[in-house]
Amino acid sequence: MADLKRLQRRLGYEFRDESLLVQALTHRSAGSRNNERMEFLGDAILGFEIAENLFQRHPAASEGELSRARAQLVKRETLASVARSLDLGEHLILGTGELRSGGQTRDSILSDAVEALIAAVYLDSGIEPARALVRRVLKERIANCSPQEQPKDAKTRLQELLQAHGKALPVYEVVSVEGSAHEQRFVVECVVESLGVTKIGEGSSRRKAEQEAARRVLMETGEPFS
Repeated sequence: MADLKRLQRRLGYEFRDESLLVQALTHRSAGSRNNERMEFLGDAILGFEIAENLFQRHPAASEGELSRARAQLVKRETLASVARSLDLGEHLILGTGELRSGGQTRDSILSDAVEALIAAVYLDSGIEPARALVRRVLKERIANCSPQEQPKDAKTRLQELLQAHGKALPVYEVVSVEGSAHEQRFVVECVVESLGVTKIGEGSSRRKAEQEAARRVLMETGEPFS
């Protein structure tokens, strides 16, 4: 594993209990003392800090605009980009299988590690240092994020278009989940009875599969609907 002191300098935070940092960097494939529970805690801290920051910075933004901006900042791809800027991949502790398959470069593993690091700082020193870490590693992204300019996702657009035309809302159903626990593939069906349209979407999470299914409905029917 690469030098942890170097990573701490990049984070702008020095751990009192370095074992928390090691645990935050440990993927479940490497043992039972891993970062899964930390991800859960870090995700909550991250979401709150981003929400408050956007709320304070953009007093004229609506709830929907703030929600879309927050989603943009906390999504997997954004956090994976943060991880790469910290060279986090070289510090991850992975099982043999994950190492062989390039787990240190995978968005899901990198983004989970960022959330776990936030939790590790919280457990080491409390909420304020953890929130400060969020602000530090996402500083430019927060500053450049305009809620009013965030595009609506496919599910939101589909719902709003259906409502505007007085039609029933779509129904999403998981058709199947394939793959191992850390490499799952979701298949979701989007049914819009009022339009007589059913489309299938696939993705690495249920949310992504639903978005893809909604996007395909929009492509099939056009915007706005006839």
